[in-house]
Amino acid sequence: MPTRVGELCRVTLFVEVEIVRVVVRSDLVTYRGPTMVSNALHAAGILLKGGDLLHTFSTVPRELNFIEHTSDIGWKEYHRARPVIIDSGLYSLNKSDLFWIPQKRSMPTAFKLFTGSAWTMLSRPFMEYLLWGWDNLPRIVLMYYANFLSTPEGYFHTVICNAEEFRNTTVNHDLHFISWDSPPKQHPHVLTLKDYKNMVDSNASFARKFRRNEPVLDKIDSELLGRKVDGFVPGSWFDGGDANSTISQYILRNITSLRPGPGAQRMKSLISSLLSDKDFGSKHCI
Repeated sequence: MPTRVGELCRVTLFVEVEIVRVVVRSDLVTYRGPTMVSNALHAAGILLKGGDLLHTFSTVPRELNFIEHTSDIGWKEYHRARPVIIDSGLYSLNKSDLFWIPQKRSMPTAFKLFTGSAWTMLSRPFMEYLLWGWDNLPRIVLMYYANFLSTPEGYFHTVICNAEEFRNTTVNHDLHFISWDSPPKQHPHVLTLKDYKNMVDSNASFARKFRRNEPVLDKIDSELLGRKVDGFVPGSWFDGGDANSTISQYILRNITSLRPGPGAQRMKSLISSLLSDKDFGSKHCI
């Protein structure tokens, strides 16, 4: 478990290397509400000022969007699309839960609904399309999803699959390891030590969900990241002293210098398998 000294040391380091961005003028976020998407768009607008590229993606077409999606919305039609919800976080300074109105609405005919994982990795061209608005589709769909339950599970998916210039840029995977019931419930299983091997073997870059201080997180730190409690993940960005110890003095080299490790190779294997799938071209927005 991290100590207060370790936390302060990390804050000092993050300030020095400027690798953590904070949305200073933030807004309320309501779980499962449209404010989750509005804040994601806000953060994306800030990130568009810069642009780092992971080593694994340096050989991948820049226009690709990793977004798990389907047009088969199934049970979500009556539990997500037809109900109308209000997220007070859009207009109130006081946080509260979503609330429903009794009327139901019909399915849209101006565009086709898509749904999928709330976890996405979207390209810069697509985010610019969403934010800069040379086409009205992103705004129309955003206004529709302002009253949609679990907005992050549909907004980006619906826009990208209804936009002719982007629908063929999708990779139907969210790069996450998530353990669901069948059929899926509201929340996935909590990952523990017994899931560790499956997580690693999946070659996924991300996983969820974890309880706070779950032992498997320590195992990931020590065996995959080479990090000890209160330490930093070793890498070519860090020099001076023991990168695994709590220190107050450090020497920084080039923070953009990348030294791919085993994790990058696993991620590369996953992406290569996705892009080389013989049916890849036929899996866009179906």
